[in-house]
Amino acid sequence: MKNVEMTVEGQMLIIKVDLTKDYGASSSGKSLIIATTEGNYTIPGRDEKIGLNVYKKK
Repeated sequence: MKNVEMTVEGQMLIIKVDLTKDYGASSSGKSLIIATTEGNYTIPGRDEKIGLNVYKKK
């Protein structure tokens, strides 16, 4: 994971992403990656999974 913090509070998944970060261009080169789980990620202590990408146009 890059720039993603996840916590579970009761039945709520809390996701924190620092929107000031930049991890470079996407594979297509059309956007800049801000945060990613780099595929599907199992939520800690749970059966659910999450796949997250945060990006912006170049």
